[in-house]
Amino acid sequence: MKVFAINGSPRGNGNTTQMLRCVLDVCSAANFETELFHAGGRTVQGCKACGGCSKHAGRCATDDWVNEVYVKIKAADAVIIGSPTYFSDLTSETKAVIDRCGYISRRDGMAFSRKIGAAVTAVRRAGGIHTLDSIHHFFLINDMIIPGSSYWNVSAACEIGEFEKDAEGISTMKRLGENIVWLLKLKMQN
Repeated sequence: MKVFAINGSPRGNGNTTQMLRCVLDVCSAANFETELFHAGGRTVQGCKACGGCSKHAGRCATDDWVNEVYVKIKAADAVIIGSPTYFSDLTSETKAVIDRCGYISRRDGMAFSRKIGAAVTAVRRAGGIHTLDSIHHFFLINDMIIPGSSYWNVSAACEIGEFEKDAEGISTMKRLGENIVWLLKLKMQN
């Protein structure tokens, strides 16, 4: 079983990265394979609604790293998408991934159906729930299962390193990891 995480933050080692690692550490400790992909610093285009994915099953017509991410999501049993909150929503990198991978999946026989999908976000003060909702919409329209946690999957962390001081945020991420592990073990039984 594999857990694949996407960091939609432009910062390679900021709070969103630390949040994702916290969840992945729990999954790894349960002997699940984990991988963290960083979208930050990569050039990306949003979906052009060109329909090319319907002609090339499993691929976007725009040939860039999003195709690699799609393959990794398709191969994973659980997917975690993290984005910092920018103006009460997700980053443009995260939006491009969910739009393009969502279209590809739907043209590829609903390839994400019944995978586990979890979202996390770092937020300075407010707007994080909208960011989670945006990512959750991607999971729900792709027939995925969303685990909860002990609170919203949010950390009040703006400056790099603030997540490590957020005891409740750390506890929430660990519980999210535990719930992903629990669901994966149920999936293994079926």
